[in-house]
Amino acid sequence: MIYAIEKNLNRGIQLLSCITDNEYNNTTIAPYYSSIGVHMRHILDVFDCVFDGLESVNINLINRKRNELAENYTQYGIAYFEDIIQRLKLIEKADFNKIVMVTDDLGLGIVSVNYTLGGILIQAHSHAIHHFASVGYVISQLGIALPDVDFGFNPTTPKKNLSL
Repeated sequence: MIYAIEKNLNRGIQLLSCITDNEYNNTTIAPYYSSIGVHMRHILDVFDCVFDGLESVNINLINRKRNELAENYTQYGIAYFEDIIQRLKLIEKADFNKIVMVTDDLGLGIVSVNYTLGGILIQAHSHAIHHFASVGYVISQLGIALPDVDFGFNPTTPKKNLSL
């Protein structure tokens, strides 16, 4: 599980390594006007909340740090990815069946529920893929090539046979 998440997060680093800060923080693409940087920072904030709550076994997804430097500058975005990957590696041998309390605001109020550590990591990973798909739309509108053919695709998504 850890390797799959790490591999996916490295796609973010790959993208940030080949775009400019202006492309990274561009908010001109409709309909949401969210930059690549906003999506990347948001992805990493979720993982950060998970790691911050591990010791107390209380993961609060509301308490995102929203680091504006990581949101606006590729070098800080890359550093944030690298930090999250290092923290991920530190829990490689953790008990993924360990119960943790996860708190979030679902739009109608704050809810806290039990998850396994593995469950919240899988959710954070799927959440990252979902946002990478949104980033894929933004970068296509900006005329930037995808960093790899699997960027933003869930591994269970059927591949279209493009050779037909």
